[in-house]
Amino acid sequence: MAAAVVAAGSAQQLQELLQQQDRSLVVVHFWAPWAPQCAQMNEVMAALAKEHAQVTFVKLEAEAVPEVSEKYEISSVPTFLFFKNSQKVDRLDGAHAPELTKKVQRHASSSSISAGSNDIAKEDLAVRLKKLINAAPCMLFMKGSPKEPRCGFSKQMVEILNKHGISFSSFDIFSDEEVRQGLKTYSNWPTYPQLYVAGELIGGLDIVKELEASGELDTVCPKACKLEDKLKALINKAPVMLFMKGNKQMAKCGFSKQIIEIINSTGVDYETFDILEDEEVRQGLKTYSNWPTYPQLYVKGDLVGGLDIVKELKENGELLPILKGEN
Repeated sequence: MAAAVVAAGSAQQLQELLQQQDRSLVVVHFWAPWAPQCAQMNEVMAALAKEHAQVTFVKLEAEAVPEVSEKYEISSVPTFLFFKNSQKVDRLDGAHAPELTKKVQRHASSSSISAGSNDIAKEDLAVRLKKLINAAPCMLFMKGSPKEPRCGFSKQMVEILNKHGISFSSFDIFSDEEVRQGLKTYSNWPTYPQLYVAGELIGGLDIVKELEASGELDTVCPKACKLEDKLKALINKAPVMLFMKGNKQMAKCGFSKQIIEIINSTGVDYETFDILEDEEVRQGLKTYSNWPTYPQLYVKGDLVGGLDIVKELKENGELLPILKGEN
């Protein structure tokens, strides 16, 4: 009989499901009822459930279980987590139906795959790793994020790179077990953090410390532009700039969705920047603007504020003049 998509309403229900399905794959969709992209992905999941009767698919409303969302660092919807033996083995952020299908197929068959399909899986991973290490001129694979490193070595690496004003992007290896294990083999480097420049492995913390001591670090790593200059350019990219989760067409959190609806109602033209696409901007802008949350609205390079401020301005009749630059 084809499997159905199970709705979990609490952390306890999720835990029970994970324990009941101890030996098989469990795919959990963190969703929100206000997000149309989640509804689309629920349909994709229902179709996958018919194809993969041995896989348990679970829907979990992210904002209804904040303790679970916080535990697994769910910052946008849709997000999919993959569990085996009650342990998280993979993750997918965003509404990517082909990637979800691929991951379900790979994990569902991983316990009983033939040598031939195993080779294909390895090849797929190699392609993915190559894309990741080339995702930015300077890529750091670390535990945690630059803002919140989750080990001392990663923290030291971030401090050194920041001290030298090096422009880098990062990948949290805790967010993807497949990448975490695969990159060790791919690069023949057994530990983290790992620093790559132009797709080539530089090394770990000790190597970077040596490069710093010899004065070579500044020539090896790109300083495309200082983060502050990058942020200034971004907030001045358009007269009205909104930094949000998602974009005008597809908000990825409830606060971003609300602020877009308010700004759209004014008829004023504006541009958006998706902070989920750039971790460096996401963390850096919080410090630059001294504003800890998103969305953030800027007019002519000046911070207006977040959702609550925009709501107040609209209620007071002040929002339109501010957006038009009259105040």
